[in-house]
Amino acid sequence: MTLWGGRFDSPMSRALWDLSESFSFDRALYAHDIRGSQAHVEGLRVAGLLSDEEAALLVETLEVVRREFDEGTFTPAPGDEDVHMAIERRATELAGPVGAKIHTSRSRNDQVATTLRLFTRDALGALGARVLELVDALVEVAARNDGAYLPGYTHLQRAQPVLLAHHLYAHAWSLLRDVDRLLDNRARMNVSPLGAGAIAGTSLAIDPAVTASLLGFDEAFANSMDAVSDRDFVAETLFDVALIGVHLSRMGEELVLWTSAEFNFASLGDDFTTGSSMLPQKKNSDVAELARGKAGRLVGNLTALLVTLKGLPLTYNRDLQEDKEPLFDSLAQVDRVLVALAGAYRSMSFHRDVAAAAANDDLLVAIDIAERLVEEGIAFRNAHERVGRAVGDAVRRGVSLATVVAESDDLAGYADLFAPGHALAARRSPGASGPAALVDQRRRLEKRLAAAKRRVLS
Repeated sequence: MTLWGGRFDSPMSRALWDLSESFSFDRALYAHDIRGSQAHVEGLRVAGLLSDEEAALLVETLEVVRREFDEGTFTPAPGDEDVHMAIERRATELAGPVGAKIHTSRSRNDQVATTLRLFTRDALGALGARVLELVDALVEVAARNDGAYLPGYTHLQRAQPVLLAHHLYAHAWSLLRDVDRLLDNRARMNVSPLGAGAIAGTSLAIDPAVTASLLGFDEAFANSMDAVSDRDFVAETLFDVALIGVHLSRMGEELVLWTSAEFNFASLGDDFTTGSSMLPQKKNSDVAELARGKAGRLVGNLTALLVTLKGLPLTYNRDLQEDKEPLFDSLAQVDRVLVALAGAYRSMSFHRDVAAAAANDDLLVAIDIAERLVEEGIAFRNAHERVGRAVGDAVRRGVSLATVVAESDDLAGYADLFAPGHALAARRSPGASGPAALVDQRRRLEKRLAAAKRRVLS
């Protein structure tokens, strides 16, 4: 039987049960629900609603239930509609009559909201740590390939040469922003809903601040209606995860390009690639393609929850049961991608000679010639026009830009700019892609990374 059937004359239909039960997936919340229930018991004791002996018995009983879940010996009963009811039912079986007091001054509405906040708060810390592991991998690959460079692209057309470290650091900076968002979200959600009851609180003399403190929340709710209906923190988490997924997708797309025969800038280790069931020569960068593909799933989970939330009146509605599966799925999927991509980058062999040859394309020197003209007092637009004419001449004649410059009366003095690696070294402004600027960037990145690791652990 359910724990709410007092006013009903007939049991729930099988069809409704199949639609509404959530134990099959929300059992993942068991540890956080038990933690919240133990704090609730202590709050009842402080309020004088449980004796010291009753509270001690219930706390220990809940610990027994936790061990059953941990050890895989917990057996759900036919009436266990969700994990919250299952835990209460089992605790009552073990504790006897005092178990009937465990739900005093509490509704599943504030219970679920509290449990889900506890779960999500822990998950964000773990996810932040996982993102930082990928940042570590990027930093390691950059150090291992010190001095390697490749073309940087705009519109997927060669633009200017960049150090490989500069390129990998660009991904690292975006991932560090992702971690900032996760931790900011964690701080925002750190408000306890426990004590809000079903919608309007309770007439019993509980103090929500007591349980908030026990559970490590910064404060208790200010409005009971908001407390039980708020799922902003889930939506924000799904957005954070979706944006991480978008960043990982971009990284995956680059690895797909780099490891193709057409680019040939890199190859991944055999342990992070797959073959073909038909074509013996194939070595596929599936890890990168899956990183790219998972982003759609993560964005879809965010969209699904936003659509669920958009039409709900205050306060709790059963639609909110649909907040958990997208959350669980997104957290699980992004974790897998982060682990796999970190391994893929660490397995990567960068073909520095091939990449450098592409980066030394003489057309990429065009901007350096224009900037040399600027240094000599020529307006940039005029310099741009002069160099553009030289590029057009080279393309029409099918010769190199270096050849056209060497033949030019007014540009011949800039032939030295075509020396291999010169255009890269010239990128020396703060934050630029050249070796001189990289020194300061590396220092700043290391500082930010260390600070992020401290925040994740706090």
